[in-house]
Amino acid sequence: MGLASRVSLVVMMFLMQSVAVVLPGFLRLGRWHLPVYGIFAAVGLVAALWLSQRTAKLVGISAEKLWDAGMFAVVAAFVASRVLLVAMDFRAFLRFPVLVLALPSLTYSGMLLTGILVWIYLRVKKLQVLDVMDAWAPCAAVLAAVLSLGHYVEGTDAGMPTRLPWGVVTPGDNVLGKVHPVEIYALIAALGMCELLLIRLKRRQRAGQVAGLALAAGGAISFLLDMLRQPVDSFGGAWLDPSQWVALGAVLVGVGILAYPKSSSIVYEMKLRGDGERSMKELV
Repeated sequence: MGLASRVSLVVMMFLMQSVAVVLPGFLRLGRWHLPVYGIFAAVGLVAALWLSQRTAKLVGISAEKLWDAGMFAVVAAFVASRVLLVAMDFRAFLRFPVLVLALPSLTYSGMLLTGILVWIYLRVKKLQVLDVMDAWAPCAAVLAAVLSLGHYVEGTDAGMPTRLPWGVVTPGDNVLGKVHPVEIYALIAALGMCELLLIRLKRRQRAGQVAGLALAAGGAISFLLDMLRQPVDSFGGAWLDPSQWVALGAVLVGVGILAYPKSSSIVYEMKLRGDGERSMKELV
């Protein structure tokens, strides 16, 4: 980011602080009403993409290619979520197309479809999936941290009642009183995960190590934090909430990647050795 861009960013933030009023779920800027969570999501995506330009070098991937892959993932998530939303209620879309497309709709099925599309993109571009996942792991932690902060500012994703001194009161709630600041817990955990993953990324011995750690630890943290959140979905006598099943799935996938056959480390060493030999030839 150049000096002019940085100055513009600082001026924009100052102006928004000066004339903006935070409403429940919205940021009022004059006549504009902007969703608070959407603003934080945009900032988080920019921060994640910016960090990916640094992590790309640590895994030996072209920063430009990783940026393109990240942009594709963002667009794929947006398009996939809208397609599924329209498919679920096509009649409502025909009557209120703008309203339907404006709804928040990133569901688990949308994330699954996005993952499939991104996997296909990486295969077509001949990018190693595990290398890309390693590079994206700290970036995902940064995005999670910013989104958690967005939830806290917006006043959503509230926790269960608590008597702990750091309990907070959810805006508009006059029943539960102080609750666990789960969003702050998630923010601290995400920042800690980002630092840990960056350290591991610099010391990784084979492809997939960082991604496996991110999925296993991140899934475990998400599962535990979900126990402190207020229940949103009711599934009768179900053992776990959908988010907890997803968290357990992430843990299992992460453990599976960490337990990947040792042959992958040999392939990784051969790749590094080959890159080193090519560099020596170029010097000669």
